[in-house]
Amino acid sequence: MEQVPITQTTRQLIEQTRARSEAISQVESMMAQAKGTAHDLDNTVEVTVDAHGKLLALWLAPSAVNWDADRLGSLIVEVADVAQREAVQDSYNKVALLLGEDVTAMIEQISGLPAPARAENDDNGLTVEEFQRRREQRLAQEAANQPPPRRPRIEEDDDLYSFDPASLRSDR
Repeated sequence: MEQVPITQTTRQLIEQTRARSEAISQVESMMAQAKGTAHDLDNTVEVTVDAHGKLLALWLAPSAVNWDADRLGSLIVEVADVAQREAVQDSYNKVALLLGEDVTAMIEQISGLPAPARAENDDNGLTVEEFQRRREQRLAQEAANQPPPRRPRIEEDDDLYSFDPASLRSDR
């Protein structure tokens, strides 16, 4: 095993340890603040939950009264599950910014709940190629002074056109 010399003073190491300890004490409150929102493809149901699955908001379109109760109940549960995965991912993203990837990966292992973005069967959303194709299409439309095509209702912070691919992390 290779020996690595310590380049920090004892005082610096103590301060670094205190800073990490303080950051770790903030993890629970950060994770409690995480929430996720999801909706079905038809925008009939929208659910907001926290990372523990606690229901924070439920919105039903007026057309939901026409649905069979069992079918509507199943849809609400499915949408809530998607929202919870988003909330869990949001909590891990916040913790990773505070503590770094290595500590966040340890928290995932201890909790037994891996980050949804690491799931093998995860839908990765847009591929890079599809994102670039849509971007080129949008830029071509802007250059031709044509308005972009109408989009379904999207929350402001979920706006596809303001997405910055540099914000992606390789494993998130």
